[in-house]
Amino acid sequence: MTAQRERVRELIEQARVVLWDFDGPICRLFAGHSAERVAAELMEWLEGRGLHGLLAEDERRTADPHAVLRAVDRRHPDSDLVAELEERLTQAELRAVPSAWPTAYADPLIRTWTAVGARLAIATNNSPRVVHSYLADRRLVDCFAPHVYGRTQELRHLKPNPHYLNRALTAMGAAPSQALFIGDTPTDCQAAQEAGVMFLGYARNERKGKLLLDAGATDIVGSLEPLLNTLRTARR
Repeated sequence: MTAQRERVRELIEQARVVLWDFDGPICRLFAGHSAERVAAELMEWLEGRGLHGLLAEDERRTADPHAVLRAVDRRHPDSDLVAELEERLTQAELRAVPSAWPTAYADPLIRTWTAVGARLAIATNNSPRVVHSYLADRRLVDCFAPHVYGRTQELRHLKPNPHYLNRALTAMGAAPSQALFIGDTPTDCQAAQEAGVMFLGYARNERKGKLLLDAGATDIVGSLEPLLNTLRTARR
């Protein structure tokens, strides 16, 4: 057994609660609906309202819709403008759901982990409405419900703030030491560190892996297959 497989087994054995990020470990939400285009559409909407100057030059070059949302919130926190922009992002995410790509091995891993008695939750910067729509399409709602915690118009709670992770732990009556969080971004890693939970990074390519390493992640997999194989072996 390799060192990585041993470590995966240790994480699985320690976890009574498994928290998941959504976009990345469970699916690629914008696989068929460019996130860069969504960010551009949000900026075009701002420009149409004469608010082009709200974003600095480097912010206008972003391909991340959440970066646009954060930038506006920093300048106009808790405003109607932020609320409308957040809803526009939610609608764009909902339009992306039909073309989202399931992450390889995610569906069977989720079902198997549920079958062996782990409790699952989602902690995401995406809208909970989007998560529920995707889970319903994949018939995975029962594996998580009611524990889906995600973006509201209170953007200060977005990861790396551990708010969504803490909400999940509190609702499930779980200690941080019993929980494993699976995420694919530096903000996921930082949120896990803040919440005091174990973190497993999912990196579908070398660039993602380097970002996670730079953020302090020590356990990283390039595929969810080793987790699924470990769970299936443990059930025999």
